[in-house]
Amino acid sequence: MRLPNTKIFNTALLAVTIAGSLLLPAHAQSPQEKGLAIAVEADKRDLGFGDVTASMEMILRNQYGEEVKREMRNKTMEQDNDGDKSLIVFDNPRDVKGSAFLSFTHKNRSDDQWLYLPALKRVKRIASSNKSGPFMGSEFAFEDISSQEVEKYSYNYLRDETLDGREHFVIERDPVDAKSGYARQVAWIDKDEYRTWKVDFYDRKNELLKTLKVSGYNQYLNKYWRADSWLMTNHQTQKETVLNFSNYVFNNGFTDRDFNKNSLKRAK
Repeated sequence: MRLPNTKIFNTALLAVTIAGSLLLPAHAQSPQEKGLAIAVEADKRDLGFGDVTASMEMILRNQYGEEVKREMRNKTMEQDNDGDKSLIVFDNPRDVKGSAFLSFTHKNRSDDQWLYLPALKRVKRIASSNKSGPFMGSEFAFEDISSQEVEKYSYNYLRDETLDGREHFVIERDPVDAKSGYARQVAWIDKDEYRTWKVDFYDRKNELLKTLKVSGYNQYLNKYWRADSWLMTNHQTQKETVLNFSNYVFNNGFTDRDFNKNSLKRAK
């Protein structure tokens, strides 16, 4: 589970487009070429991480400030020619313990996602038409917690902007998938390390729906940046969800066997 820092794309058309855009002087780039080049650079900087695990805390906060906390664990494995595979397992409280979510992110087609709920004792496939639905009652949609592959969007550079004392590129990402719950996203990516700090999500009516704020980045293995906290605020319901991450561990030696549907049931 990671923000838009993904592996390098593999389609010839995209490669040619990007190579061309990177060779152009900045003043000659179109907003579309510059937006794509920024997304590609962010993706390139996270290439080769292999696999990673993390402990997670989910805090659900309603419009009155009341909170419910959940404890989870996550593991993610990078794929050479496709999106990431990831597994999230809920450990506490008792009403969600043993629930598990498996996601195979794809570059050029809809993701495959499955949810295991112990109370039903069966694995449920998440239909692509339901990817905009809430993930386990949170303000994150199923599509938010998949890895954000470059090919999933078209891009448009909007402006430079200072945010919290950092210089950022501000780019617009328009989902390619017509079944996405979003008309567009606007992302703030810092110029020094190409990390995503903020994303505004606009619903299909092009009205501001949610804002994601990311904080507490730390660098691992002298290359890979991971954040300690994601805060998703729903402007239309006034609800929030916080995801706190800790105990990042890389190079676990995972294989495909750790990420199949059988792994959902045995992930207790």
